[in-house]
Amino acid sequence: MPEVSKDWNPVAFKEWQTVCDALETGEQRLILRKGGISEGKLGFQWLHERFFLFPTYYHEQVEQVKPDGAGRPRALRDEIEGGAKIAIRLFAETERTERLTDREAVEALRPEHIWIDRVIEDRFSWGDEPGISVAWLKVYRLAEPWILEDRKGFGGCRSWIGLPGEGDEVAARLRDAVAVG
Repeated sequence: MPEVSKDWNPVAFKEWQTVCDALETGEQRLILRKGGISEGKLGFQWLHERFFLFPTYYHEQVEQVKPDGAGRPRALRDEIEGGAKIAIRLFAETERTERLTDREAVEALRPEHIWIDRVIEDRFSWGDEPGISVAWLKVYRLAEPWILEDRKGFGGCRSWIGLPGEGDEVAARLRDAVAVG
């Protein structure tokens, strides 16, 4: 069971819903990130060691990930109330983070994630300096999804968002979380 201090302000890492599903099943244990438009001058940073995974939905992501283990195309789960509510199902702790600037090192990670090669190449090459950040994760499934009303603060091209809630409430959500993978 993961633990957070009572004064911890809950944060979430925004990731494609298909990738969240792969993390939940243990098919994937890492996240690769270059950074979004709104990441600031320093670009993407692994700012938090513990965080919820916030699933993002957009139709094109199913074309940018590999088929599932049975060779079937991945599918998006139905959004709750047309996207008006978000179901947070996962919590993660970083086991290790690294910035990779060697293409061969990035290519060696191919069996460990579901993104197609073109997506990783685009992320690696984007911006002024080639490279990509990777985090290996320990992922936990919440006993019950945390259902949040969507709000303006959740949008935008950024990786990290703050979530509502107090330390005791968040700790209670994590109490019965189960490690996956």
